[in-house]
Amino acid sequence: MALEKEIKVLGESLSKQVLGEEPSSSTCVEIISSLKTSLSSSENTVNIELLEKTMIGKTLTKAVKSFKRHKRTAEKDEQAEWQTCLDETESLLAKLKQIVSSEHSENKKKKAQQAREEGAKPGLPKSVSAYKTRLESQKKEIYKNPPALPPSTISIEEEWVGEPKRNKETGELTFVCGQDKGIASLLKDFKPNRTPEEVLRSGSFGGTYFRPIVSAVTNIKYKASDVLRDSVKPEWISGLDKSKYLTSITYVAGVNKYKVKCGGSLGMWESSGWIADSDPYGWFQWYCRFYQGRRCGDDERQISRWLKSAGPKGRFRSQLCNKIFAAGGMDHVNDVRVSPVIRQTLLHWGLEITTDVIKKHGKRVGKL
Repeated sequence: MALEKEIKVLGESLSKQVLGEEPSSSTCVEIISSLKTSLSSSENTVNIELLEKTMIGKTLTKAVKSFKRHKRTAEKDEQAEWQTCLDETESLLAKLKQIVSSEHSENKKKKAQQAREEGAKPGLPKSVSAYKTRLESQKKEIYKNPPALPPSTISIEEEWVGEPKRNKETGELTFVCGQDKGIASLLKDFKPNRTPEEVLRSGSFGGTYFRPIVSAVTNIKYKASDVLRDSVKPEWISGLDKSKYLTSITYVAGVNKYKVKCGGSLGMWESSGWIADSDPYGWFQWYCRFYQGRRCGDDERQISRWLKSAGPKGRFRSQLCNKIFAAGGMDHVNDVRVSPVIRQTLLHWGLEITTDVIKKHGKRVGKL
């Protein structure tokens, strides 16, 4: 406090000289000398906080402009003193800038170290920098930079509900709420027509979905066998070649139903803030568990994502339906030549375009 007060007093004195009608070069030199002594003393701590509180940097910058002006208009015998004022002030400003630069550099190093330490701990990242450090250390694609933090820790309801009912004609699935009734309105339009088992058996995700991963969200390494046990029912994958259809390290487009590659990387999903700690593999893992009756605090977000992509007005669903109508309409519902990439994408969201789906879209947009 004593140093802060001293600097403020000297700064005010210098301002009076700078703004005065008849400033004294000798007085200015004395003030600058006193400032230099105080700010250079090893007994005093000079940092950014002090400089911001005293605003001495701004005062010195104004003084430099004033000294240059006075030097131009001064008599020859006074020009040398104004030059001294100018030299001393610029020297002091340079020193203060160096202090600021050094402190910024040191703070940057501390933050980087803190991010590395935070990034190494299991659990949700505490900061964007820690999250980015995790993604980089895991050599993930950072699609969104800086990355978006994942959702907060997700609560899981203790009691599970039953599996959804299925419309035998359309294949649509109807789900019910758990204890939280907040998703009731969303469930009216949340009607996937493919079960998780059907998605997997059809051929999806290039055979890689349940491969072993290291999650940037939880900072935990997951084994394929453990994740399969915790995410799907044994009968869903009975008889499937797991290494080909479920846990392959390499994405193989030929495994997919429509023989095309689609979808983003895990790093893309993680850096976009789409992955929650409850389902570190992503939306389809959430769907597997939701289908089995688990209800959690992430349901609203995940259902909303489905609605935007595959719901009645979802972008992928609408795009594909429009392409089918453009190709000739109802006769091309199952024509795999019509946008196989979008077809595969929708399959990953638990939806395939059927006659029922195309009719509903046609009526909605006035094409039927």
